[in-house]
Amino acid sequence: MPPLLTLADEAAYRLHFERTYCRGVITTHDGIRVYFRKEDFDHAFFESSGRRGENDIFSPVRAERMDWIAAALADPTALCFQGWVYKTKRYDATRRVAVVMGDFVVVIAIGRKKDKTLKATFVTCYRADNSIGKILASPLWTLEDCKNAL
Repeated sequence: MPPLLTLADEAAYRLHFERTYCRGVITTHDGIRVYFRKEDFDHAFFESSGRRGENDIFSPVRAERMDWIAAALADPTALCFQGWVYKTKRYDATRRVAVVMGDFVVVIAIGRKKDKTLKATFVTCYRADNSIGKILASPLWTLEDCKNAL
């Protein structure tokens, strides 16, 4: 993994995210283009200051792993699992949870472009220190299962 990213402040991290991910071309090791939105920054790099679960405070600890996102997606040795969808209470073969460095996860949702090629959108990333056991017990993600589910 790349070294931890140390920038001056939230604005610098936001700019780095937009330049690298929103304007850059990020692909998975198996050739799926991953798209990022500016709003993804607020979900991935903020955490809750209280028990209500609202991501309302910038987290430098999360942001310093920002460059790990592209590295995790490009890593052919990353462990990949199907993502759990809370609303449906089921695993989803079109959600890929890549695990690297023991407990760092990157979640993407996979779909198809108009020309039928695969594309993905970034969902989130985080250190799964409390939930890594559940993730590792999830069904393995395969490209074949994903394509069959689309």
